[in-house]
Amino acid sequence: MVEREWARIDGVQFAILGPVEARRPDGTPVALGGPQLRGLLALLALDAGRVVGADRLIDGLHGDHPPEGAAEALQSQVSRLRRRLKDGGAPDGLIEFTPAGYRLAVDPQAVDLHRFERLTAQARETAEADTKLALFTEALALWRGPALDGLADPPRGGPARRHRGPRRGRAFPGTARKARRRAP
Repeated sequence: MVEREWARIDGVQFAILGPVEARRPDGTPVALGGPQLRGLLALLALDAGRVVGADRLIDGLHGDHPPEGAAEALQSQVSRLRRRLKDGGAPDGLIEFTPAGYRLAVDPQAVDLHRFERLTAQARETAEADTKLALFTEALALWRGPALDGLADPPRGGPARRHRGPRRGRAFPGTARKARRRAP
């Protein structure tokens, strides 16, 4: 895999546009563990900054047939993920518990998917070809492979289903090609 420059936003960065990863502020990877923990992180990152209900997390991790004791297993997985993130240099309280569920307490821009969506929206809104091309190029560089790649069983339902598809192609409906043709 080619190493790339990560956006410099204070704190840990999260990537789901390719293999699910967390990176320290200096760009080094955080050891997240197996596919269940990476799947849990992906579900929280899809809704970064917002509370995700425990039922939705269980459904996303296990589908229609959760195992017996799934709620207790979720608590244990959240605890292990918190420990992995903290061992990787993340601050305490990065994953918050509320009566309504769990929240990845970061600015959504700390997640590559949300940066991608912001950059493509800005590119579509601008009329200047060079700026449009630069924004689309920056957005496309965030993709490191298929979204949620490397998970044994990618999260199901809701936001996970929306973001597994070929969003790259839909984000660039010919405008990048047109801007590239106009660029010197």
